[in-house]
Parts: sequence; structure tokens; C-alpha cells
Amino acid sequence: MISGCPRIAMKTPLVELDGDEMTRVMWEMVRNKLVLPFVDLKVEYYDLHIKHRDDTNDRLTLDAARAIMKYGVGVKCATITPNADRVREYDLKKMWKSPNGTIRALLDGTVFRKPILVKNIRPFVSSWKKPIVIGRHAYGDVYSATETRVTQPGKAELVFTPAGGGKEARFPIHDFTGPGIVQGIHNTDGSIESFAEACFAFAHAEKMDLWFSTKDTISKIYDGRFREIFDGVHERWRERFVSRGIEYFFTLIDDAVARIVRSEGGMLWALKNYDGDVLSDMIAAACGSLAMMTSVLVSPRGYFEYEAAHGTVQKHYYRHLKGEETSTNSMALIFAWTGGLRKRGELDGTEALAAFAGKLEEAALETVEKGVMTGDLLAVAETDPNNRNVSTEAFIDAIADCLRNKIEG
Repeated sequence: MISGCPRIAMKTPLVELDGDEMTRVMWEMVRNKLVLPFVDLKVEYYDLHIKHRDDTNDRLTLDAARAIMKYGVGVKCATITPNADRVREYDLKKMWKSPNGTIRALLDGTVFRKPILVKNIRPFVSSWKKPIVIGRHAYGDVYSATETRVTQPGKAELVFTPAGGGKEARFPIHDFTGPGIVQGIHNTDGSIESFAEACFAFAHAEKMDLWFSTKDTISKIYDGRFREIFDGVHERWRERFVSRGIEYFFTLIDDAVARIVRSEGGMLWALKNYDGDVLSDMIAAACGSLAMMTSVLVSPRGYFEYEAAHGTVQKHYYRHLKGEETSTNSMALIFAWTGGLRKRGELDGTEALAAFAGKLEEAALETVEKGVMTGDLLAVAETDPNNRNVSTEAFIDAIADCLRNKIEG
């Protein structure tokens, strides 16, 4: 609590999902310095540190997702998705799947990612004048793939066995003459339709053109089904789009990438799961930094999960462990908290909580615009004698001072 100002009360807990490495260090700083002094925080806490997930055979990740389904809103720190090197580093039982992928598969829905823009950092793409929002399908594709290593000659087939004992269907994939790899991915009409509906609803609410791009000329059935469903949903939204003066536009993904870099921005770009993961990082980096991107999973069943769109900042964490000073950008983590707090306030009718989230975002933006920056931002900011590079904690402290001044008036 700050002088003369009682902390803002919460009616319903947030689900807090803690994470790994440098983002875990920053998560605690943001929580303790930017939230707890001002909010009487109520959370259902899940520690998704990689070893805790390993100890519970990843049951902890499922428990956290179910908690979001119970309470409606979650905030998530960045987490490790282990590869072979991480299995050795943390002595894990196996290469567990992406925790984000596991949570998204259970909640379904769409991930919307929007760059955090500040006045003194211009996008590297000079034509961009407005934010480009990524609508990422948060289900299926490689994030829930089945894959195997082939070690000898043999035939790989795609097999479908109908429920109820119908005739099995087999489709050839490849005749291997030596070692190789095989991967099977899937999606469902229901999830794709929910994705399309969410994108049309978001674009309509924000009065933005909606772009959708895939590669149905190559993937005629898989990607083609996405396009068919989007076209069908568009028919239901056509008149509403016309009344708002906005458009739906489909093009192949390679063409869309070329068009995006020549555009002014200002559209919602709907993408499949993997495409959205990759291209949202491109948009974030082109707008200044991977840490300058908001991310929210919106489920058609009324669940919301706010998260940092970037990784765990491994290299900075190793420096932190050595006692070296780091200058790591916490903006995406801050906006994960503000997004969750704002939505919690909106759902509970707690106006003060939603208003606080807005003030914290304003304080974060103003801090950067005054020239107080972490190293990634200083490297791309407009030249100004007031610009200075500060440490990870000093950056958060500066935001806390700005926020305190706003609240105390």
C-alpha cells in the first residue's frame, strides 16, 4: 500500500502461472513492485518451473489450465519447452510438450498479439503507421503433433480408423530406403470455425480489416479446409463488415508477407498456429523488440489467458546467475499482468482494478518515452540526450515511480 491509498480489492482470483529463467526473475519483480503495492492481489498460483512440471509428469500444466477454466482469467510467465539440450541441463524425464500448446489445446480459442508502440521507437518498416495485430489459431498443427524417427527402410502411411468399426483408410506418405523422420498433425472443423469467428468478431469490434493467409495451393486439403471455413464464416459477417467499412481479404501466405511489409498496417492478420508463432515475432522485432508484444488467448467458452509472447531470455539468466548486471525488457510481462487485471476487473465489475491496469500501462509507456530504457530499446530508439540504458530492476523501479506519481496525483 502507498501512502494514503488503500490497495484495490479483488472479488475473484486470477490464475497465476509462474515460469522459468530470466522471465521468472522479472515476473517476481513486476508482481512485487508494480502490482502488490497497489492491489490486494488474489491468485490461484501454479509454479510451472520446468522441474515442477517434470516432477508431476506435466500434470501441473493441466491443473493450471483447468484453473483458468474455473476462474476465467489467467496470467502466465514465459516457460521452457525442452529440447534435448534442456533435458540434459535440467535432468528431465523426457522432452515434455510445450506448456503453452498444452494449455491452448485444453482451452481452445485464438491468440491475439499486438505490438506495444512508443513514440520514440519507430518500426523498422518505414511504411507501418498503425499496429498489425496477429490472430493466431491456438490449436493443433505441430504443437500437438505425433512424430517419430525412422531408423530403417519401410513404408510410412497415414491411417484413419472410423469409430464404430467402419472400413480403415490408408494413405501413403513415403517409402523410406533409409533413416528419416515422420510427423502427423491434425485440426478440427470446430476449432477452425471458432478461430474464424473470433477473428471476424475481433476485427469488427476494433474496426480493422481482416486478412487471412495460408498455402492452399500446396496443402489443398489441410490448408484448403481452413480457407473453406473462413469463407463460410465471412458470409455470416459480410453485411456487418460492410456496415463498418471494413473488408475481409484472403491471399496466399507468401503474398501476404510481401504485402504486409509494403502496407501501412492497421489490420488483423489471421494465421494458423505455427505461422502465427513465427510471424508475430517478426512483427514484434520490426516494431522494436520481441518484448514489445501483448498476447492474449481468447477462448470461445469465455476464458482468457494473458502471457508474454517471448521466451525465457536464457542468455540473460545465465549472466544473472553469475551475479552480472542485466538489462532485460519486462514490458511484455507487465502487459500480461495489466491485461489479466483489466479483464478481471471488467468481468467482476471492479472499475478501480481495470483503471489501475490502464495507469500501469501508461506508466510503462511514459517511462520509455522519457528515455529510461533497457538495452534492446536503447539500440533502436530515436537519438535523444535523455536516453539512458538501465538495469532490469532499475527499469521496473522507474515504472513504479511513474505509477506512484499517477496514483498519488
